[in-house]
Amino acid sequence: MPDVPSPDRIGARAILFVMAADAEYGPELRRRITPLMCGVGPVEAGVNTAAALGALAARGALPDLVVSLGSAGSAVLEQAAIYQVSHVGYRDIDASPLGFAPGTTPFLDLPARVALPHRLPGLPQATLSTGAEIVSGAGYARIDADMVDMETFAVMRAADRFALPLIGLRGISDGAQDVAGFESWTAYLEVIDARLAEVVDRLPELGD
Repeated sequence: MPDVPSPDRIGARAILFVMAADAEYGPELRRRITPLMCGVGPVEAGVNTAAALGALAARGALPDLVVSLGSAGSAVLEQAAIYQVSHVGYRDIDASPLGFAPGTTPFLDLPARVALPHRLPGLPQATLSTGAEIVSGAGYARIDADMVDMETFAVMRAADRFALPLIGLRGISDGAQDVAGFESWTAYLEVIDARLAEVVDRLPELGD
């Protein structure tokens, strides 16, 4: 399991920031927060976030809020811009042959799109689809959401286990063109780091 940091104190709240990879954790964010690095993909994110929250609960240090922070892909949103997640879904689950709607987990009382009600005023909102693969080019045609990532839905489910609210904040790193190697993802990460840091500075504006 990754090292479990203590939640960061942002204004009046203790916040556990969750990020997938060091490449997204640039100098501006490093000056402000110490996130849980959960790993890439929904399995790593779910397992490591749940384990970290369990460890924090054991020492009486659960956060007030969990924030899923990092990059996302989108073929329709402005590249390098920051969006807060209005709704998140899990695109990998499809039990429709058994009569369940695509995107819903059998016997789990959740819709295909789960609303995240805690939001920053004035920050653009977008829907998010979480899944285990990199989406590129024509692959966006099958995505019923504005942007895609690989962790947020799993982080939300881990937070749910501890009755903790979650906010998703994502910078658009790719999607305007086909992904053609590692640099397609990293090209905007320095800009996204600075812009996410500005949003982190605004978190005290959150209502109750």
